[in-house]
This record gives sequence, structure tokens and C-alpha cells, in this order.
Amino acid sequence: MSNQDNASSTLEAASENTTELLQQRLANYQDHIDELPEQTHPRDRALLELNLAETLVGLKRGEEGWKVARAAFDVFLKHQSWQDAVEALVVLYQAEQPASIVALGQAAWLAVSFPISPETSFAVMTHLIDEMPSSADGAAVAAIVGQYVVDLRATDKEHENLSFLTRNVLVKVAELHSGIKSQKELDIWRLKLELNEPEKFLPRMSLVIGAIVEDNWWFDRDKLRELMD
Repeated sequence: MSNQDNASSTLEAASENTTELLQQRLANYQDHIDELPEQTHPRDRALLELNLAETLVGLKRGEEGWKVARAAFDVFLKHQSWQDAVEALVVLYQAEQPASIVALGQAAWLAVSFPISPETSFAVMTHLIDEMPSSADGAAVAAIVGQYVVDLRATDKEHENLSFLTRNVLVKVAELHSGIKSQKELDIWRLKLELNEPEKFLPRMSLVIGAIVEDNWWFDRDKLRELMD
């Protein structure tokens, strides 16, 4: 057997092991959900259901995972559990269904608007970047918003680790967007695209999100804004 055949066999075995592990995890989550007492808080049940949905998506059963995660998202929204709501939207995005990009746009809105963990917020922004053409200004805006949120919310060691990642993403976006190679060029690029002032790039982020979601919002943004006051 050739080295290539050996490598192929190893990958197939690893894939089979991963699938088996996910199937076992799926069964465990379902059993746990089925055994929950009636008085279980809806959010606690929804958290388990979100784990179930994520596992279904991992098994390439996106349509099933979508239905479970979508219901969990509504529960999190009702109980103002913003972090969980964003995580549910990320699973919906990863489910690769027709409205997955809409879910991502709404995840971005919540991640910027509410005190979601900086790691989750940055992950949402990187997903947005992946969905945009490299030449699009929107990718640059998402990259700088990811950096801004990390600088605003992360502390100590978390900030050190995440800020390294956000800078790498920004540098990569700048290179793909305009062929930026040096720090001097990066500084000029940021000035040109008005990426140094939150009062300018945050409204642009709102426009990017609006173009993604259009009229397909699953919640009333005005009502949620009232909760921020």
C-alpha cells in the first residue's frame, strides 16, 4: 500500500471515529432532554437543545439542526439571554440553510449591541469577513469592529490573546483588499477607509448588517434598544 493510500485510510478512519463520537453525543443529549422534569426552566432546556442542534450540524444534518436551534434562539431571546442567543445564531449560520446568512447578520447586530463575550463577537465578525468578497469595504469594517469589540470588552490575558488574532485578521483583510504590505501602508489604509473612528465605522457596520438581513429580522430592534437604556 502506498503512502497516499495509508494517508487516505487514516483520514477515513478518523472521520468514522468523529461521526461515531458525534452520534453518541447526539444520543446522550436527546436522552438528557427526554429526562428533564417538567419544571425545568425553558432556558436550561434550550441550552441542551442548542447542544443537540450543534451536534446535528456536525453530522451534516443541517435542516434538522436548524429547526432545533431556531426554537432555542426564540427561548433565549424571550429570556434576554443574549450570549446564548448569539451562539444559537452561529449554529444556524453553520447549518448552511437558505436563511443562514440572515442568522449571521442578526448575530452580528446582537454581538455589537449587547455585551456578548469578545471571543464570540470576534468569531461572528470573522464569519462575516468570510462571506464577503475580499475587495469589499464591508470586510474591512467587520475586521475593525472585531478589533474594537475585543479592545472594549476583553481584559488581561484574554485581551492579549484575542488582540493578536484581531490584528492578524485586519492585516490579512488589508492585504487582500488593497495589497497592503507594511505598517505605514496599513496606517494610510485605515485613514482612507475611516477605520480609526468608531463614530464612523460603527454606522457603516450597521449598513453592512442591514444589507445582509434586509427585512428578515426575527426580533424588533427598537424594543431591544430600549433594553439597553
